[in-house]
Amino acid sequence: MADQYAQTREDQRPTEKPAIRWEEPPEGPVLVLLDQTRLPTEEVELVCTDASALVEAIRSLAVRGAPLLGLAGAYGVALAAARGFDVDEAAGALAGARPTAVNLSVGVRRARSAYRTALTEGGDAQQAAAAALAAARALHREDAEASARMAAHGLALLDELLPAGGHRILTHCNTGSLVSGGEGTAFAVALAAHRAGRLRRLWVDETRPLLQGARLTAYEAARSGMAYTLLTDNAAGSLFAAGEVDAVLIGADRIAADGSVANKVGSYPLAVLARYHHVPFIVVAPVTTVDPDTPDGASIEVEQRPGFEVTEVAAPQMPVTGAGGGIAVAPLGTQAYNPAFDVTPPELITAIVTEEGTVSPVTAEALAELSAGPRGVAIG
Repeated sequence: MADQYAQTREDQRPTEKPAIRWEEPPEGPVLVLLDQTRLPTEEVELVCTDASALVEAIRSLAVRGAPLLGLAGAYGVALAAARGFDVDEAAGALAGARPTAVNLSVGVRRARSAYRTALTEGGDAQQAAAAALAAARALHREDAEASARMAAHGLALLDELLPAGGHRILTHCNTGSLVSGGEGTAFAVALAAHRAGRLRRLWVDETRPLLQGARLTAYEAARSGMAYTLLTDNAAGSLFAAGEVDAVLIGADRIAADGSVANKVGSYPLAVLARYHHVPFIVVAPVTTVDPDTPDGASIEVEQRPGFEVTEVAAPQMPVTGAGGGIAVAPLGTQAYNPAFDVTPPELITAIVTEEGTVSPVTAEALAELSAGPRGVAIG
């Protein structure tokens, strides 16, 4: 059985603890996660001692966000190797935990490849486990470095598109340090604008049904001292109509070869609104999110989440009335359509910002060239 337990802080203050970390207590190595389902009211850590516990944490969204899922996948393989479990079995379970986020399988493959290479070269199980852990740690460092470079490229793009400054940025879902080994993707760009004194307002979509914007992005914005305002998803159109949005910044869970972007459901309507109102729509994601094996948006597998996430709301210390463990907000037996993501076509995307540079306009050829090696900002 998976061994997963929690550690709860007594105080409620914002924490600087990382979203994921590897520890080696006397009883054996563990992977420690900040449980994102409990934020912002509680800062609780989950301690995973095997891949099964990590798979459950991924599926329940205790750990989430494309870059962080990549790190979780790599560390999960290392954890299985270090504790003597079947590495291939663990890798398969981890890679299949969430189907849309390509970074998860990328992280799994990288750590498993390091493990297998060490064995092929004559290493024993302990040396192979160390190789897998080294691969996970290297990916962690690279993700932090990529985050910093994305922030720089993104801020440069904002300043070019909006030279007047005083940026009013709308964002969707959560793309900060909670999804990254660094300061995030889209949120890192907004944070860079804030630090440079060029962020006038961060508009934070609530991001229904699980409220990652309200619970997580607002939490990070408050912790960073940013000027931010929370809004329901269906209020975004009013902001655009009033001329209160200068740019939209989102992350991505998978970018197809043609430039189609899968991101948290609700992103596509924002792209349509942005196009109608002539507002830049910018995607910020590491190169590892670009999947050349997925030819177009129609080929992206969109994860379907349980209906109770829509028909119920979860609230700590409230009586449970729904079958899914939350408070029922719809009649019993109501069917719900609950895709975790939607897909935005490249023609609605102003630019894709990565650590290797920026692509605009977004084309298959430009993406392929960017993914092949470092380059600067390429705006056509």
